[in-house]
This record gives sequence, structure tokens and C-alpha cells, in this order.
Amino acid sequence: MVNADVLDGLKAALTDEAKRLGFAAIGFAPAEDNPLQATRLREWLEAGYHGSMGWMEDRAAVRQGPQSMWPDAASVIALGMSYAPSIDPLALEETPRVARISTYAQGGDYHDTVKKAMKALARWLVAECRKRGLPEPQLKVFVDTAPVMEKPLGQAAGLGWQGKHTNLVSAAHGSWLFLGAIYCTVPFAPDAPHGDQCGSCTACHDACPTDAFPAPYRLDARRCISYLTIEHKGPIPEEFRAAMGNRIYGCDDCLAVCPWNKFADAAARNKAFLPRAELTAPDLADLLTLDDAGFRQLFSGSPIKRIGRDRFVRNCLIAAGNCGDSALAPQVRNLADDPDDVVAEAARWALARLEPTAIP
Repeated sequence: MVNADVLDGLKAALTDEAKRLGFAAIGFAPAEDNPLQATRLREWLEAGYHGSMGWMEDRAAVRQGPQSMWPDAASVIALGMSYAPSIDPLALEETPRVARISTYAQGGDYHDTVKKAMKALARWLVAECRKRGLPEPQLKVFVDTAPVMEKPLGQAAGLGWQGKHTNLVSAAHGSWLFLGAIYCTVPFAPDAPHGDQCGSCTACHDACPTDAFPAPYRLDARRCISYLTIEHKGPIPEEFRAAMGNRIYGCDDCLAVCPWNKFADAAARNKAFLPRAELTAPDLADLLTLDDAGFRQLFSGSPIKRIGRDRFVRNCLIAAGNCGDSALAPQVRNLADDPDDVVAEAARWALARLEPTAIP
């Protein structure tokens, strides 16, 4: 049994190291499974709210909690890295010819940045345990690519609370934290979980363009623009196309209107997430000309790259159809016979809106 004072000292030093590595928030949670979390996940899946994200269902049992994945886990180190924007994510809402890309995707790929820092923190912890004569810990590092429920863990560790939009809300950083978790065999004392501070506010639900929230704290991904533009592979259902407006990758609306964002400081943002100039307000005309090679070049090092050219251009075509600018018709018409059937269908839909009398 390791002395509690020794563990508390290690915990304090680890917190300092995490901040040095660029994390804006760190907390510690118990590793035991959470039966309530497991029940809510099962109900969400049974309602079909996960859409085509079959991987959510395939490993649902492992998502019940840390020890369902790794029985040896003794505690969880929950981490948050800020990507707080310096400009209003809703600023381009009234400029339909300009494409809107979600704030988180305008800079470098957070998977790479957050995981690199977490691995560095894990190596530090191993070395520090050796230095202090403690048993060498075993660690597992996770950033959004494993069946780990980072948001409930973040709440359990005191980083914030899951808001009515289902994302984590921090009293210090608003809705702008990339989350990660380190499962470890060190029995760190858990921090107090964060209480819910949404109160009677419904701003996030009121702002949703597609009415994707059937109830507070519950998201129907099938109606969510982030899901439709990123995860969904087929044609965009017509009932959601007009509501997408000029959003071509993700949607920040429910996050951007959260009142807690007034406390978020863009100065806390990790520099890796500074927006690339070409992604802050791209012209749809330029994006509609992208072939596969051009797409890969433009989005090298970006999380956008993972959806591929076809899905991305599909999204741009929906935005083109919504913008009402007939000057885009030539670029759209060029895509009406695209080799990808989904792209071609989106082009014909967009052209019918830009030039109602045109025949693709």
C-alpha cells in the first residue's frame, strides 16, 4: 500500500506537468464502472440515436466504464486541452457563399496534438514513479479512438459537466475542450465530480438548426449536422439539407451559444489549434473544384482529411445549393456526372436550386 501523502505529492506534481505540456484542465476519477452511465448508453443505442455509427454498438459493453475495458485500472487521469476560438463561430452565418468549418477542425488535428502530449505525460509519470521509489505503473492512453466515454469521465474527474447539448461544459473553458483519458494502475485519490450548472437554460437546444435534441442531455445523432457532414456516408437526407446552410464540416451552434463561454479565454488555446487562414472563411467556389489530390494537399494534417474528398465535396454542394448564388452553377454542373454517385446526386440537387430550369 502506497502512503497517501506520497500519492498526493505525485498527483500535485503530475498536475503541474500536465499544465506544462499544454493541458488546460486535469482531474482524477475512479476507475470503477458506472451503472447509470451504462444504462443511459444502452437506452441511447436502443433508440437508434447513434445512426450508422455501428462501432458505438459493437463495443457497448466495454464503454460501461474503465474496468470493463481494463480490470487492472485503479484510477483515471482526465485531461482537457483548450481550443477556445478568438472569433464568434456564428459570424459567417449570414455569408452563405463562404463555407463554415467547425472551430475544432480549422487548425491541426487534435488527435495528434493531444495524444502526443498525453504520451509525454505518461512517460513522465513512469519516470517519476521510479524516481520516488514507487512501483512502476501500467498506463493506457486514449484520445477519441477507443471505446472510452471521455465526457462522463471528465465530469467524474471534476473538469466540468455534461451539458444539455451532451458535450462537456467547463466553468473556466466553456464548451471548448478536447478531452483525453489515461487509465493507470496508480490509485490516485479521485477529485470531486462536477455538478450540473445548466439550470433552466435551453440556449443550446433553441439554437440547433435541425432539432437534434429530443430531450435535455440527449442527442439524436441522425439529425445532427456534425454527424451528417462527418460520420454519415450516403446522401444527406433532404429534410436536413436546407437547415445545413453553409456548414460543410461540423456545426458549432449548440456550443457557441452556451453562456458559460463568456469565461473561456482564447489565450488558453493550445497553439496547435490556431486556425489556418485558408480554413477560416473558404469560398465555396474554390472547394468545389477539389479533386482527390487537391483535397489531400489542402487538408494535410487536418482532421477533415479523414472523411475523404467525396464526402467533403458532397457537403460543399449542399452549401452551394443553399447559398442562392447562381455564379456557382458552372462548378456545380461540372460535378453532376461525378464518378461518385452521392456527389453527382448532390450536384444535381444543388443545380436545381441554383438554376431551377437547368437540366443537368
